[in-house]
Amino acid sequence: MALKIRMSRAGAKKRPFYRIVVADIRCARDGRFIEKIGTFNPMVPHDHPHRLTLDIERIKHWLGVGALPSERVAKFLSAKGLCAAPKIRETPKKSAPRAKTQERLKAAAEKSGAEAPAPAAS
Repeated sequence: MALKIRMSRAGAKKRPFYRIVVADIRCARDGRFIEKIGTFNPMVPHDHPHRLTLDIERIKHWLGVGALPSERVAKFLSAKGLCAAPKIRETPKKSAPRAKTQERLKAAAEKSGAEAPAPAAS
């Protein structure tokens, strides 16, 4: 059975509250889980002690058994020194301008660079 340490959403509409749980990867996000090992409340300030609560001993146990944390949970655990920080993904190339637009921007940059007066050598 493949295990994942992930967040399960609770709370009301527009008022999120997350449980950090150990669950089988085949179960739904808010579905059945094996054990609750912490909570995350994004509605309180960053320095509030109840924003993130973790059961460190149980997390160490589940990591030792082979459970893999999700990307967000891995960020939380790396802040506590329990695992390595997740690698930051590169932004998608989909959002880059199209080829013709890039050519147009390059030509405009070259033109504006050529029009600018060269600094006088003294």
